[in-house]
Amino acid sequence: MLWKLIVRYVKPSWPALLLVVLFQFAQSVLSLMLPTINADIIDEGVLRGDTDTIWRLGFLMLGLSLGQVAANILAILFGARLAMRAGRDLRADIFGKVGDFSEQDVQRFGAASLITRNTNDVQQVQMLILMSCTMLLSAPMLAIGGVIMAVRADATLSWLIAVAVPLMLLVLGFLVSRLVPIFRQLQERIDRINKVLREQLTGIRVIRAFVQERRERERFAVANDGVTDAMLRTGNLFVLMFPIIMLIVEVSSVSVLWFGAGLVDSGELEIGTMMAFLQYLMQILMGVLMATFMTIMIPRAAVSAKRIGEVLDTEPSISRVAVGDRMPTPGTIELRDVHFHYPGADTPVLDGVSLQAAPGETVAIIGSTGSGKTTLVNLIPRLFDATGGQVLVGGADVKDVDAETLWRGIAIVPQRPYLFAGTVASNLRYGNEDATDEQLWRALEIAQAAGFVQQMDRQLESRISQGGTNVSGGQRQRLSIARALVAEPDVLVFDDSFSALDLTTDARLRAALREAVGSTTQIVVAQRVSTIVDADRIVVLEAGRVVGTGTHEELLERSDTYREIVESQMAVEA
Repeated sequence: MLWKLIVRYVKPSWPALLLVVLFQFAQSVLSLMLPTINADIIDEGVLRGDTDTIWRLGFLMLGLSLGQVAANILAILFGARLAMRAGRDLRADIFGKVGDFSEQDVQRFGAASLITRNTNDVQQVQMLILMSCTMLLSAPMLAIGGVIMAVRADATLSWLIAVAVPLMLLVLGFLVSRLVPIFRQLQERIDRINKVLREQLTGIRVIRAFVQERRERERFAVANDGVTDAMLRTGNLFVLMFPIIMLIVEVSSVSVLWFGAGLVDSGELEIGTMMAFLQYLMQILMGVLMATFMTIMIPRAAVSAKRIGEVLDTEPSISRVAVGDRMPTPGTIELRDVHFHYPGADTPVLDGVSLQAAPGETVAIIGSTGSGKTTLVNLIPRLFDATGGQVLVGGADVKDVDAETLWRGIAIVPQRPYLFAGTVASNLRYGNEDATDEQLWRALEIAQAAGFVQQMDRQLESRISQGGTNVSGGQRQRLSIARALVAEPDVLVFDDSFSALDLTTDARLRAALREAVGSTTQIVVAQRVSTIVDADRIVVLEAGRVVGTGTHEELLERSDTYREIVESQMAVEA
C-alpha cells in the first residue's frame, strides 16, 4: 500500500522528481570528487611545496564545493515541493472520501481515527517522500560511489570497508527490527488518546455535571502513559543506536589511520591518498547510515499508509449517482413499504412504513422513544439507504437522483443543531451564499430569532463559537431553523427541532411558518402533541410500524396509541 500511494501521488509531479534525481546525482558526483582533489593538494602541493598547485586545486575544490551546495539546495527545494503537493493531494482525497461516507461508515472508523489518518498518518507518508528525495536518493550514490573511489584510491585498505559496512548494517538491522512493532503500536495509541480527548472535550458539560473530572483525568492518564511508553521505548533504541554508530565510525577512522600509517611509513601509500580513503570511508558509512534512517521511517510510514488505504479503499455504503438531476414533482415525499435494519441489529427499526406528503402539506410524525422517527426522516435526504421498499422525493427514487440535486431541495433541522465558528450571518448563509441581509432578517423573524439577534452587539456580524456554545439551546435551534429557511428548499424537515422552545415561542414559530412557507412541504418530528395539532396529517409510529394516520381529531377518536400519548402529556402538564 505504501508503494502504491507514493506512486499514485508522486506521479503527477514527475518533472519535479526528475529534477530532484538530477540534482542529487550532481551533488553526489561533486561530493565524491572532493576527497581526490584534497589528496592531490596534499601530495602534489603541500608535500612538494608547490604553491601554484595548492592555489589552482584549492580554487577548483572551492568551485566544486559551491556547486555541490547549490545542487543540494535545489534538490531539497524541489523535493520539499513534491512532498508537500503529495501530502496536500492525499489529505484532499481522504477528506473527499470521508465526505461521501454515510453516518454508518464514519462510525465504523470513528471520528478520532479519521482525524488521525488525515493528519498524523498523512504526515508520516509525506515525510517519507521528503526524506526519500533528500536522503534515499543520495545514500546509494554516496555508498556505491564511495566504494568505487576508495578501491581506486588504494585497494590495500579496502578490507576495512568489508568489515565496517556489514557490521554497521548488522547493528542497525537489529535495532530497526525492534522499532517496527513499536511504531505500529504508537499509531494505535495516538488514535486512542485522540479518541479520549475528543470525547472529553465534547462531553465536558456531562463530565462536570456528574463530577467525573477525576475519573476522566485517570482515563486520559492511561492513554497518555501508553503513548509516552511507546515513545520512550523508541527513544531508548535511538539512544542506543547513535553511540554504537559513532563507535563504529570512530573505530573505522582509527583503523584507517593505524594501518594507513604503516603503509605510508613503508612508502606504499601517500599521505593524501590515505586521507582521501578515510573521507571515502566516512562517505560510505554516512550513506549506509542515511539508508538505515530511511528503513526506520519506512515501517512507520507503511503502517500509516495501510491505515490511509483502508479509508481510500472503502466503498461508501451509500453510492452516489451522477444522473437524475431533475425531479418531476418537486416537494412531494413518498415512502413505499419501507424497511430498515441497522447493521448487526436483530430487529428492524422500520417495518413496512408508507406515507405521502404533497407540496405545501405539513406531515407530522410522532411516537415513543425508539419508535424510528429520526431514522425515518434520515431516509428522506438519503443519509441512510432503506434496506427494503422505496423512498421517493420529488417523484424520483432517491437512489436514482444526483446527491447534490436531492440535497439542494431539502433542508434539515436536526435534533442537535450545529452552528459553525463564524458569525450569525455566515451560519445563516450556509445554505444560500447569495442571500441578502433582508432575506436573513426575514428568516430570523419567522424563526422567532430576530429579537435576540438584534440585542447582540454586532447583530448579524456577532460571533458564533464552534458548535454554537456561546448561545443557548433554544437560540441555537431557532438559528438553525432560520438557516434552513434561508435555503428556500422544496422540503423542510424538522427532527424534533422545537424541543428547546417554550410553548409560546413554539406556537408563534408554527404560525409564522404556516404563513411564510405555505408552498413548502414540511415533515415535522415532535415529542410534544401541541407542536403538531395543526398538521395536515399526523403519522403515529410504534416499534417501527405505522399504527395511525390522520388529523389530531381523527386520531383521538380511532388511535389508542395517539390517545395514550396525548393523555400522558396532559397528565404531566396538569
